[in-house]
Amino acid sequence: MPLEADQLLRIPLIPLLIGQAIYVRQSAMQLPEPPGPRQGKYGSGPRLRVLILGDSSAAGVGASVQRLGLSGQLEHRLSADNTIEWLLAAETGATTKTSLGKLDTLPPHRFDVAVLVHGVNDTTRLTSKHRFIGRQTKLIDQLKHQHKIRHFVLSGVPPMHHFPLLPQPLRWVLGCQAQRLDKGLHDIAANRPDCSHVALDLPYEPKYVAKDGFHPSEEAYQVWSQLIADHLRPFREATAKA
Repeated sequence: MPLEADQLLRIPLIPLLIGQAIYVRQSAMQLPEPPGPRQGKYGSGPRLRVLILGDSSAAGVGASVQRLGLSGQLEHRLSADNTIEWLLAAETGATTKTSLGKLDTLPPHRFDVAVLVHGVNDTTRLTSKHRFIGRQTKLIDQLKHQHKIRHFVLSGVPPMHHFPLLPQPLRWVLGCQAQRLDKGLHDIAANRPDCSHVALDLPYEPKYVAKDGFHPSEEAYQVWSQLIADHLRPFREATAKA
């Protein structure tokens, strides 16, 4: 597959990019995964079983407690109309490949919906779009087989060219790669009726970025969880009628 323009332009920048990546890794603030429950049952109405699987953002890094991270805020929004049984299986540094390797550690429960949050760590490792699509597809297929999941929400890869932690030109390079992998998620959803893609249309203002300059803030998790909840409304309504 031929390289795109940005992939060609980054070749002469490799020494600088490596230096910037090392500097960011060594100097970046390390925020912990917030405390709080990672599974539960809440609300009233038709039952909806939700698995949230992914990386540090799925794990709520940037929030003070899980209740204010992605899983807690999504549970709050979905439980307005449903009885939510949810499980958070996410960890800092997770890639699609590492999530694949840990599927056997998940409890053998059935889920109706899986929210998959991957892409940032695949981006920083410069995983090709082709390989990313292959691994995501394998992850979806294995989850569907093992947990009878009916619908997958592929949460978009954030536009990393907005991340204030990253210096230029590293920010530009990773931003282009993130857009490429996000297009891969869009392509998967366009070809599978059991998948849908939610573009991460967050306002990129200072209040939506955690103090490390990299992860979402609690305000961003509010917007993100609302995007997913709104996106799932047709599925939830159809499930309630079934």
